[in-house]
Amino acid sequence: MSSEIVVAEPINEGTSNSNRRDYISGNTNPFTRSITYGRYRDGVHEPFDSEKLPVSLVSEIQKFLRVANLIEIEQPRVAYLCRFHAFEVAHNLDGNSSGRGVRQFKTSLLQRLEQDEEVTLGRRKEKSDIRELRRVYHAYEDYIIKHTGDCNLENREKSNKARAIASVLFEVLGAVSKAADSQALVDRDNINEKSEFFVPYNILPLDEGGLDQAIMQLPEIKVAVAAVRNVRGMPFLENFGRRMANMDLFDWLQFCFGFQKGNVANQREHIILLLANTHIRQSPRQTNMSKLGDDAVNELMKKIFKNYTNWCKFLGRKSNIRLPYLKQEAQQHKLLYLGLYLLIWGEAANLRFMPECLCYIFHHMAYELHNMLIGAISMTTGEKVMPIYGGESESFLNNLVSPIYRVILEEAKKNKNGKADHSTWRNYEDLNEYFWSPDCFEIGWPMRMDHNFFCVQHLTGHNVKKSQGSVTTTQDENRDENEVEEAAINEVQEQKWLGKTNFIEVRSFWQIFRAFDRMWSFFILSLQAMIIMASHDLESPLQLFDATILEDVMSIFITSAGLKLIQAILDIAFMWKARCTMDFSQILKHVLKVAVAVIWTIVLPVCYAGSRRKYTCYSTEYDTWLGEWCYSSYMVAVAFYLMTNAVHMVLFLVPAVGRYIETSNCRMCTIFSLWTQPRLYVGRGMQESQVSLLKYTLFWVLLLLSKFSFSYNFEIKPLIRPTRQIMKIGVKNYDWHELFPKVKSNAGAIAAIWAPIILVYFMDTQIWYSVFCSIFGGVYGILHHLGEIRTLGMLRSRFQSLPSAFNICLVPTPSRNDKDKKRKRFFKQWFQKVSKNEKKNIFKFVVVWNQIINSFREEDLISNREMDLMKIPLSSEIFSGVVRWPVFLLANKFSTALSIARDFVGKDENLSRKIRKDNNMYCAVKECYDLLKYILEMLVVGDLERRIISDIIDEVEESIRNSSLLENFKMSELPALHDKCIELVELLVAGNEDHHGKVVKVLQDIIEIVTNDMMLNGSRILNLLHSQQKIEGEETEFFSQIEPQLFASKHSIHFPLPDSGPLNEQIKRFLLLLTVKDTAMDMPSNLEARRRVSFFATSLFMDIPSAPKVRNMLSFSVLTPHLSEEVTFSTKELHLSQEEVSIHFYMQKIFPDEWKNFLERMGSEINEEDIRNWASFRGQTLSRTVRGMMYYRKALKLQAFLDMAEDEEILQGHESIENRNDTLSAQLDALADMKFTYVVSCQMFGSQKSSGDPQAQDILELMIRFPSLRVAYVEEKEEIVADKTLKVYSSILVKAVNGFDQEIYRIKLPGPPNIGEGKPENQNHAIIFTRGEALQAIDMNQDNYMEEAIKMRNLLQEFLQHRGPRSPTILGLREHIFTGSVSSLAWFMSYQETSFVTIGQRLLANPLRVRFHYGHPDLFDRVFHLTRGGISKASKTINLSEDVFAGFNSTLRKGYVTYHEYMQVGKGRDVGLNQISKFEAKVANGNSEQTLSRDIYRLGRRFDFFRMLSCYFTTIGFYFNSLISVIGIYVFLYGQLYLVLSGLEKALLLEAGLQNIQSLETALASQSFIQLGLLTGLPMVMEIGLERGFLTALKDFVLMQLQLAAVFFTFSLGTKAHYYGRTILHGGAKYRPTGRKVVVFHASFTENYRLYSRSHFVKGFELILLLVVYDLFRRSYQNSMTYVLITYAIWFMSLTWLFAPFLFNPSGFEWGKIVDDWKDWNKWIQQQGGIGIQQDKSWQSWWNDEQAHLRHSGLSSRLIEIILSMRFFIYQYGLVYHLDISGKNKNFIVYVLSWVVIIAIFLLVKAVNIGRQLLSANYHFAFRLFKAFLFLSVLSTIITLSLICELSLRDLIVCCLAFFPTGWGLILVAQSVRPKIEDTGLWEFTRVFAQAYDYGMGVVLFAPIASLAWLPIISAFQTRFLFNEAFNRRLQIQPILPGKKKHT
Repeated sequence: MSSEIVVAEPINEGTSNSNRRDYISGNTNPFTRSITYGRYRDGVHEPFDSEKLPVSLVSEIQKFLRVANLIEIEQPRVAYLCRFHAFEVAHNLDGNSSGRGVRQFKTSLLQRLEQDEEVTLGRRKEKSDIRELRRVYHAYEDYIIKHTGDCNLENREKSNKARAIASVLFEVLGAVSKAADSQALVDRDNINEKSEFFVPYNILPLDEGGLDQAIMQLPEIKVAVAAVRNVRGMPFLENFGRRMANMDLFDWLQFCFGFQKGNVANQREHIILLLANTHIRQSPRQTNMSKLGDDAVNELMKKIFKNYTNWCKFLGRKSNIRLPYLKQEAQQHKLLYLGLYLLIWGEAANLRFMPECLCYIFHHMAYELHNMLIGAISMTTGEKVMPIYGGESESFLNNLVSPIYRVILEEAKKNKNGKADHSTWRNYEDLNEYFWSPDCFEIGWPMRMDHNFFCVQHLTGHNVKKSQGSVTTTQDENRDENEVEEAAINEVQEQKWLGKTNFIEVRSFWQIFRAFDRMWSFFILSLQAMIIMASHDLESPLQLFDATILEDVMSIFITSAGLKLIQAILDIAFMWKARCTMDFSQILKHVLKVAVAVIWTIVLPVCYAGSRRKYTCYSTEYDTWLGEWCYSSYMVAVAFYLMTNAVHMVLFLVPAVGRYIETSNCRMCTIFSLWTQPRLYVGRGMQESQVSLLKYTLFWVLLLLSKFSFSYNFEIKPLIRPTRQIMKIGVKNYDWHELFPKVKSNAGAIAAIWAPIILVYFMDTQIWYSVFCSIFGGVYGILHHLGEIRTLGMLRSRFQSLPSAFNICLVPTPSRNDKDKKRKRFFKQWFQKVSKNEKKNIFKFVVVWNQIINSFREEDLISNREMDLMKIPLSSEIFSGVVRWPVFLLANKFSTALSIARDFVGKDENLSRKIRKDNNMYCAVKECYDLLKYILEMLVVGDLERRIISDIIDEVEESIRNSSLLENFKMSELPALHDKCIELVELLVAGNEDHHGKVVKVLQDIIEIVTNDMMLNGSRILNLLHSQQKIEGEETEFFSQIEPQLFASKHSIHFPLPDSGPLNEQIKRFLLLLTVKDTAMDMPSNLEARRRVSFFATSLFMDIPSAPKVRNMLSFSVLTPHLSEEVTFSTKELHLSQEEVSIHFYMQKIFPDEWKNFLERMGSEINEEDIRNWASFRGQTLSRTVRGMMYYRKALKLQAFLDMAEDEEILQGHESIENRNDTLSAQLDALADMKFTYVVSCQMFGSQKSSGDPQAQDILELMIRFPSLRVAYVEEKEEIVADKTLKVYSSILVKAVNGFDQEIYRIKLPGPPNIGEGKPENQNHAIIFTRGEALQAIDMNQDNYMEEAIKMRNLLQEFLQHRGPRSPTILGLREHIFTGSVSSLAWFMSYQETSFVTIGQRLLANPLRVRFHYGHPDLFDRVFHLTRGGISKASKTINLSEDVFAGFNSTLRKGYVTYHEYMQVGKGRDVGLNQISKFEAKVANGNSEQTLSRDIYRLGRRFDFFRMLSCYFTTIGFYFNSLISVIGIYVFLYGQLYLVLSGLEKALLLEAGLQNIQSLETALASQSFIQLGLLTGLPMVMEIGLERGFLTALKDFVLMQLQLAAVFFTFSLGTKAHYYGRTILHGGAKYRPTGRKVVVFHASFTENYRLYSRSHFVKGFELILLLVVYDLFRRSYQNSMTYVLITYAIWFMSLTWLFAPFLFNPSGFEWGKIVDDWKDWNKWIQQQGGIGIQQDKSWQSWWNDEQAHLRHSGLSSRLIEIILSMRFFIYQYGLVYHLDISGKNKNFIVYVLSWVVIIAIFLLVKAVNIGRQLLSANYHFAFRLFKAFLFLSVLSTIITLSLICELSLRDLIVCCLAFFPTGWGLILVAQSVRPKIEDTGLWEFTRVFAQAYDYGMGVVLFAPIASLAWLPIISAFQTRFLFNEAFNRRLQIQPILPGKKKHT
């Protein structure tokens, strides 16, 4: 066989019959058995399925089966040997075939081997199998050697494939040789001693075969690799060297400490890349130095060990990072410490969420490392110190990680999936915070397994055996004095569960007061002060200094003392269960706080009472505004009381002092800060700079002044006079039995009036925040140039300034001055012209702009014609600063210039000035002239013709120079010339040889027009022709003979023109310039393309950091978690749909222009795969996200190309360089790999592969399409250990190699990783595979754009900016919601999200300084966060909103979060009401859990006052205030109900003349502000106004209201309030998948009822009932207009909560859907529930699930639920006294009799139910008689009562209004006490009763919907307001709604 071979291509395995698995009988004869598996193809069997393998075998045998399939056609015998070896390996791994699927696999493979034995033996080319293997192996070896160092991309790929095959063949050859005991392989080299050719690698090929690759040739990589491989002087080298030939520092650490091989390989590459990137950035001009710079290592040391050193200082321990004095050894030791920490982190699994636990582990292992390095001798053994847990493989995992992991796992199990109380189990935070105390060192080293930390049971008293690790350490003799730890306890002791640490998440609303006590105290005291001031009728603020008034106002400090006592008591109550982990000082502090609070609570009231109106006065010497100054002993006491507040005020005003005191570990500072704050490791030193402090203080001072002014003048002061009047009225006659008749001053009436006012007082700060957010955010946006380029007209007007702005922002310039850059950006006029210094760099803008336009075309946003109109030609003249602007910019300019010139009368100078006035017009004219000259020069080749054209051109240019063009030429003929030029260029574009004669004719016409019609002195040209004729001997006349022959010769013109790309482009451009009209001014026509290009242009004028070169930029990774969401729409999903329209049809109708562009781009080559991708790129799929994120790599390669390429290479184009596959292309790939990594954490990828899920193939195709994409997943497989089957979990990273997924790293896990919340656990297992100094967290429903990816290197520079006391740790980015284009709901949601992620976060970041992490696409300082717990928190339930906790954690650990609007990322949102409601429910649940969390508590307590306000109102405050606004409605209505039913309101109106109370109207108006969505509406309008113009904003806002936006926001308010309140009270928070469906679908009535019954419908019915009762009994003394004015907003809310789901339900009023919904509803309500029956199938199952939160709720929560349910009995109590039958009797017996009636009704229902059970089946007639008897009895009773007791029809209606709420209240009480009555008959009766109520509510809801469905106009109206955007875009929405199956 020749040395040159063709590398085998992978064979398609899609047709392999992998499902047939026949069992092999005992017959082992391969030649007599029939063939039962596989088919022949060209004499060879089809490939054996190498992908669907048993999980327990896949990692060991897959590579052999894959290689067998690759080489089977050419080398069948070798393929057979590979499969045979795979069978041997599988049999050795699982000889008993006990693993899942192993027996079937081995049977199938053995059958295949039997089939192939004889066939392949006959095709063997050598005499033996060993020789055959050696021959093929050497062929691949020769191929590899020959192509080593080849930069050609194709050859590189083939070489890599050959390496992979050779590596497997080498292993098989070794196995066969060993079996044959042969030494025949020794030929020209000893193969048995060779290393593998192919070592799987991620980014850096660190094996010998990869040294020639471009990335390994980078100097920074070389020095980093050399530093890691420097093992000179390391101890134990002689021992370890025997195991490995080429050892490096990581191998040494592995042998010492027992790390896994995969972990070592992963972190080796990790640290090399970190060092290389840091090194090149530290010394960019010294890239050729041969040694790694110390600055790079020191910087990395500082970043990684910052948290560890702080931890040591906090605990008073000495750091164990000890470095030698010799500089040569110091760097090696630093790298060892770095490597040790990263290896610990890389293998820590779930422990990565516990950063201080890792510090504890590193602390001890670093000490062991230090002892090893210095050669310390153990005093116990007399031998050199070795690690306690080291040596064995996986020793670190088994002995260190697993024990702690088991604690985490067992504690998490006690969570019971969120049902258990938080205080009963320890989450990640509790376990980690144990290491914040010196007590953690009692665990010892080795760790004592009998320590209480490892106890997970509540019970004590059980003896626990000591673990093997509970021996004293061998290093104790060598420890320093400060490192002496507590001796290990050798006796067996009783373990005790430690309980919670530092904090307990108690489920109570008191948590809000406890966390933000300063705010609540401030508002309460302010309310008290304003009430006192209003009661004194203050007219001037100076009256406050009156002694009497001042003393009364100062009584607020008595309240303050009481509030502090409450706070102290709450602290003890809430921390009671954590007392075991608290030290004595903490307990003492809590006790002292209570004691001090009690003392002040006693002292201040006593002083106030004793000194009231007793003053000591002093008169001022001069007349001043103070006048006489008086004080009392109470005032002196208050002064002492406020002394601590004075200290806090000083520290607030000088934040640097407070920061020093909090962060210092000196004794004095610790004692000083101990009283105010608990000594915790986090939350210290969070103070901002003085400037930031002043900014957000000013913001809140202005806001609070506005709020208090409004509250005083419109809420409190107007209520004082009515209150006084009410207190004076003596009401003696009540309309009911008054339970408290002796209460004076009408306290009930006062409470009913004041309660809603007070609630609104506490809530309306949120409204004021919304107003000020809009104002400040708008001003900030204007100052930062937001929305400067909003329209295409603005873009065209400023397009020529873009290159200059681009060069300043996005082009790296070493000598740039940042101050000059900012000054240029501020003065925008600098951008109007391209400066001379920047002309030479304008080509970079052109290249980038064209790439952006190409990306638009690839995404089908624009057509081919639009692409030609928008691209800028790239030619050599551009290097001199001459730019040929895009045609869309010059559209219609040339034709306009022709019109001007044609009709112009005057001088040439005036014409020139007029044309030059419009620079675009001048450019168009000049370019057309130049292009015409160039084309004629290329076209005309005849000598005579060229001389004629040259003379004409000379004449024109001479006339221009002499300003005589108008004198020498007739401009009126320009249109005719214009038409002929168009005709000529069209012929040239067509290039048809048959049109030669037409070209000649057009050229002759052009010459004739110019010479005869235009030139006034064209005789010279004619003379030239005449003289030429004479020379040739012709005597005929000129025109009759010469002219027709001009251009007629075949040698006169070169037609068709050469097929040259640049020439063709110029001809097309010339044609466009000549022909394009006004329509091109609207290019691009696609709205998304317009938005993107406008935003990109605008961002160039924003404040962007300078761009470094790609090589010097920060490196970064992108991480996307993925579970089971759509990867790519399958063909079945595209075209099939049971009920709704197909996705394919839907996408075509929603994106018609993009579908048209797609068809144009694909032409006739369109296939199903292309359609799948096109549709998937428009849905919320993983493929869309991956495509978007891979723009980063594309942008980096483009920018590196511009940094490195020469002018000639730039002219060739970026794509041509890549296609040419030369050295430059390899270098670009190397730089991109070094700077960017993309990891998708597809957690289920392993199980999907093994089960044959098509999603696994889709993920693999993504990896093949994007070779740099990496996929991380968790593998779960079974292993047989000691005859026991154990599940083993591993984190695996794969990439695509040779068309397959190639395993790169495998890191075994201590157990299943999903202990906590799914998403953060998914991120955590994959984060170890990310690289770089920054990490962008991206969800799988996001998108990215080429033009935004270009700005990434600028954004990364923000991490190096120091703004304030610290550098940023999280960079926030804006999002564009791309799902708001069709339905109204999606539009509302899009605008709401847009306002939040723009103007909202803009204000949070600056000036408020409280922006956290609100989901993705934020960018993290990766090194900072990997040492501080990761990019999210994962504790079950409490961290449901995992993203925001990353921001909390970063802020508490002295991080800094910024926000930047010059870059955006796409984001998908839910588009249907049900999806949106589920999302909002999840967010509300998450905010409820945040309310209980320690993070919010610590932020609320540690922030200064004004930052604390910002934190509250921008996090949980928004949801709590939403809840208060809803509660306010109930309080108002129940208050009014009390006044009406008791008769108080009538007495007040008649006796006191109180009509409208202004404060109540103000309160209701404030509530309406929140209810109608105006909290989000104001910022929304401001942001739209900034970015799209305020007229557009106003129009959109009005249009939104017409499309029922108020209904949507009111409905959303109910969702937020319900789930937030219920979760705090009862728990039950959970992740709610929304589905992210792309097709708008109709939801059934049953589904809507299930979703909204308890959250909206029940509350809506209750509110309507309240309103009806209120209206019914106030009519006699109050006019209807007053009622309407007060209650219109509540009516709106009630009806919205009842009917919004049906209004926003597509086809909700279509009669056919109505009928189907009714049938489905009846089936659902009647279906019996039970085990396995889902809630969407049965009412009973749904009802049980709906009250699941009550089953696991605490006693206090149940009591609160019962108390709240008692409100329904108010109806009954009040109404029964208004019955005519009661005869105005006010005795309590009337109420008792009403309960007798209720009991009778219950017995009646029970009787019917029992009768149905006993009689309906066998005695149906008797049952009907029984029912008739009951009916007649009831009817006769009613008639009798009406005749005897005057029972009226009105009484029956009132009874219904009274008894229906009572029944519902009883159902709620029964649900709350379910554990007590579940085993009795009461529970079954409750279920039947609840079913009847639900059926009744459903019928009441269904009736008006069905009635409206009869009117066709209703359905048409609904369709219009739901899809108004679609109608405006002329989209075909009607075919989508019916759900027809359509295919195209």
